[in-house]
Amino acid sequence: MQRQGSGGNAAVVVRVTGFVFLVAHLLLVSWVGLLPRDVAWVTAPNTVPLAGLRADLALGPAEAARLIAEGLLLLAPLGVLLPMCEGRLDVSRWGSLTRTVAAGALVSLALELLQTAVPGQVVDVDSVFLNTLGVALAHLLVVPAARARLRRRAARQGRGRGFGRGQVVAGSDPAQGRTPRIPRVPIAR
Repeated sequence: MQRQGSGGNAAVVVRVTGFVFLVAHLLLVSWVGLLPRDVAWVTAPNTVPLAGLRADLALGPAEAARLIAEGLLLLAPLGVLLPMCEGRLDVSRWGSLTRTVAAGALVSLALELLQTAVPGQVVDVDSVFLNTLGVALAHLLVVPAARARLRRRAARQGRGRGFGRGQVVAGSDPAQGRTPRIPRVPIAR
Protein backbone atom coordinates (compact mmCIF):
# COMPACT_ATOMS: atom_id res chain seq x y z
CA MET A 1 0.00 0.00 0.00
CA GLN A 2 1.31 3.44 -0.82
CA ARG A 3 0.54 6.71 0.85
CA GLN A 4 0.00 9.71 -1.36
CA GLY A 5 1.23 12.91 0.18
CA SER A 6 1.84 16.15 -1.64
CA GLY A 7 4.31 14.36 -3.94
CA GLY A 8 1.71 11.72 -4.75
CA ASN A 9 -0.74 14.45 -5.66
CA ALA A 10 1.90 16.01 -7.91
CA ALA A 11 2.32 12.68 -9.70
CA VAL A 12 -1.42 12.49 -10.29
CA VAL A 13 -1.45 16.03 -11.63
CA VAL A 14 1.43 15.22 -14.00
CA ARG A 15 -0.31 12.07 -15.24
CA VAL A 16 -3.69 13.73 -15.73
CA THR A 17 -2.15 16.75 -17.43
CA GLY A 18 -0.11 14.49 -19.70
CA PHE A 19 -3.20 12.45 -20.56
CA VAL A 20 -5.29 15.54 -21.36
CA PHE A 21 -2.56 16.98 -23.59
CA LEU A 22 -2.02 13.56 -25.22
CA VAL A 23 -5.70 13.21 -26.11
CA ALA A 24 -5.85 16.81 -27.38
CA HIS A 25 -2.74 16.30 -29.51
CA LEU A 26 -4.00 13.02 -30.97
CA LEU A 27 -7.35 14.61 -31.82
CA LEU A 28 -5.58 17.51 -33.54
CA VAL A 29 -3.27 15.19 -35.48
CA SER A 30 -6.21 13.00 -36.50
CA TRP A 31 -8.17 16.00 -37.69
CA VAL A 32 -5.23 17.38 -39.70
CA GLY A 33 -4.10 14.01 -41.04
CA LEU A 34 -7.52 12.62 -41.92
CA LEU A 35 -9.10 15.76 -43.37
CA PRO A 36 -10.21 15.07 -46.97
CA ARG A 37 -8.42 17.18 -49.53
CA ASP A 38 -10.18 18.56 -52.57
CA VAL A 39 -7.49 18.13 -55.21
CA ALA A 40 -7.60 17.55 -58.96
CA TRP A 41 -5.03 14.75 -58.83
CA VAL A 42 -3.23 12.69 -56.22
CA THR A 43 0.32 11.37 -56.29
CA ALA A 44 0.92 7.65 -56.14
CA PRO A 45 1.41 6.07 -52.71
CA ASN A 46 5.04 5.92 -51.62
CA THR A 47 5.90 2.43 -50.43
CA VAL A 48 9.64 2.63 -51.17
CA PRO A 49 11.62 3.67 -48.08
CA LEU A 50 13.46 7.00 -48.44
CA ALA A 51 12.10 7.64 -51.97
CA GLY A 52 9.90 10.45 -50.66
CA LEU A 53 12.81 12.01 -48.79
CA ARG A 54 14.91 11.97 -51.95
CA ALA A 55 12.04 13.62 -53.84
CA ASP A 56 11.74 16.25 -51.08
CA LEU A 57 15.47 16.98 -51.27
CA ALA A 58 15.18 17.44 -55.04
CA LEU A 59 12.73 20.34 -54.44
CA GLY A 60 15.50 22.51 -53.02
CA PRO A 61 16.91 23.06 -49.56
CA ALA A 62 14.21 25.39 -48.20
CA GLU A 63 11.24 23.30 -49.33
CA ALA A 64 12.98 20.06 -48.29
CA ALA A 65 13.72 21.46 -44.83
CA ARG A 66 10.07 22.53 -44.43
CA LEU A 67 8.67 19.15 -45.49
CA ILE A 68 11.12 17.17 -43.36
CA ALA A 69 10.48 19.42 -40.35
CA GLU A 70 6.72 18.89 -40.77
CA GLY A 71 7.26 15.13 -40.73
CA LEU A 72 9.50 15.30 -37.67
CA LEU A 73 7.28 17.66 -35.68
CA LEU A 74 3.86 16.10 -36.35
CA LEU A 75 4.05 13.41 -33.65
CA ALA A 76 7.08 14.68 -31.72
CA PRO A 77 5.00 15.70 -28.67
CA LEU A 78 4.23 12.02 -28.13
CA GLY A 79 7.88 11.59 -27.17
CA VAL A 80 7.20 13.70 -24.06
CA LEU A 81 3.49 13.13 -23.45
CA LEU A 82 3.58 9.32 -23.37
CA PRO A 83 6.19 9.14 -20.57
CA MET A 84 4.36 11.98 -18.83
CA CYS A 85 1.19 9.86 -18.77
CA GLU A 86 3.17 7.04 -17.19
CA GLY A 87 4.39 9.37 -14.47
CA ARG A 88 7.28 7.24 -13.21
CA LEU A 89 10.69 8.64 -12.39
CA ASP A 90 12.61 5.44 -11.74
CA VAL A 91 12.47 3.71 -15.07
CA SER A 92 15.09 2.40 -17.48
CA ARG A 93 16.10 5.05 -20.00
CA TRP A 94 16.27 2.54 -22.82
CA GLY A 95 13.03 0.84 -21.79
CA SER A 96 11.22 4.16 -21.73
CA LEU A 97 12.69 5.16 -25.09
CA THR A 98 11.78 1.81 -26.63
CA ARG A 99 8.19 1.89 -25.38
CA THR A 100 7.71 5.49 -26.44
CA VAL A 101 9.19 5.03 -29.91
CA ALA A 102 7.20 1.83 -30.47
CA ALA A 103 3.97 3.57 -29.46
CA GLY A 104 4.82 6.54 -31.70
CA ALA A 105 5.53 4.22 -34.64
CA LEU A 106 2.21 2.45 -34.11
CA VAL A 107 0.29 5.74 -33.96
CA SER A 108 2.03 6.94 -37.12
CA LEU A 109 1.35 3.65 -38.92
CA ALA A 110 -2.32 3.73 -37.86
CA LEU A 111 -2.62 7.30 -39.14
CA GLU A 112 -1.07 6.36 -42.49
CA LEU A 113 -3.31 3.31 -42.85
CA LEU A 114 -6.42 5.33 -42.01
CA GLN A 115 -5.42 7.83 -44.71
CA THR A 116 -6.02 5.16 -47.37
CA ALA A 117 -9.79 5.67 -46.90
CA VAL A 118 -9.64 9.49 -47.07
CA PRO A 119 -10.04 11.25 -50.44
CA GLY A 120 -6.93 13.20 -51.43
CA GLN A 121 -4.66 11.53 -48.87
CA VAL A 122 -2.01 8.99 -49.83
CA VAL A 123 0.18 6.61 -47.88
CA ASP A 124 3.82 7.57 -47.47
CA VAL A 125 6.20 5.17 -45.73
CA ASP A 126 8.65 8.02 -45.19
CA SER A 127 6.05 9.81 -43.07
CA VAL A 128 6.06 6.86 -40.68
CA PHE A 129 9.86 7.02 -40.54
CA LEU A 130 9.98 10.80 -39.97
CA ASN A 131 7.17 10.77 -37.40
CA THR A 132 8.87 7.98 -35.44
CA LEU A 133 12.21 9.76 -35.60
CA GLY A 134 10.54 12.92 -34.32
CA VAL A 135 9.09 11.01 -31.34
CA ALA A 136 12.52 9.54 -30.56
CA LEU A 137 14.32 12.90 -30.78
CA ALA A 138 11.75 14.66 -28.59
CA HIS A 139 12.02 11.88 -26.01
CA LEU A 140 15.82 11.96 -25.98
CA LEU A 141 15.98 15.76 -25.76
CA VAL A 142 13.42 16.27 -22.99
CA VAL A 143 12.53 13.20 -20.92
CA PRO A 144 15.89 12.13 -19.37
CA ALA A 145 16.70 15.69 -18.28
CA ALA A 146 13.19 16.26 -16.91
CA ARG A 147 13.23 13.00 -14.97
CA ALA A 148 16.67 13.78 -13.52
CA ARG A 149 15.48 17.21 -12.44
CA LEU A 150 12.35 15.79 -10.80
CA ARG A 151 14.40 13.09 -9.03
CA ARG A 152 16.77 15.75 -7.65
CA ARG A 153 13.84 17.82 -6.46
CA ALA A 154 12.22 14.80 -4.77
CA ALA A 155 15.54 13.91 -3.09
CA ARG A 156 15.96 17.49 -1.82
CA GLN A 157 12.51 17.34 -0.29
CA GLY A 158 13.50 14.15 1.52
CA ARG A 159 11.20 11.76 -0.24
CA GLY A 160 13.81 9.52 -1.79
CA ARG A 161 13.65 8.36 -5.38
CA GLY A 162 9.94 8.27 -6.02
CA PHE A 163 7.45 10.90 -6.82
CA GLY A 164 6.55 11.31 -3.17
CA ARG A 165 5.67 7.68 -2.68
CA GLY A 166 6.51 6.21 0.69
CA GLN A 167 5.90 2.64 1.75
CA VAL A 168 3.29 2.10 4.44
CA VAL A 169 2.67 -1.15 6.24
CA ALA A 170 -0.69 -2.58 5.18
CA GLY A 171 -3.42 -1.81 7.68
CA SER A 172 -1.36 0.75 9.61
CA ASP A 173 -2.78 3.85 7.95
CA PRO A 174 -5.83 4.87 10.00
CA ALA A 175 -7.36 6.74 7.07
CA GLN A 176 -7.52 3.52 5.09
CA GLY A 177 -9.05 1.32 7.79
CA ARG A 178 -8.14 -2.25 8.53
CA THR A 179 -7.13 -4.67 5.83
CA PRO A 180 -9.88 -7.25 5.29
CA ARG A 181 -9.01 -10.86 6.01
CA ILE A 182 -10.45 -13.60 3.81
CA PRO A 183 -10.73 -17.10 5.33
CA ARG A 184 -9.15 -19.95 3.40
CA VAL A 185 -11.48 -22.45 1.83
CA PRO A 186 -10.21 -25.97 1.18
CA ILE A 187 -10.28 -27.23 -2.40
CA ALA A 188 -12.64 -30.19 -2.99
CA ARG A 189 -11.01 -33.28 -4.43
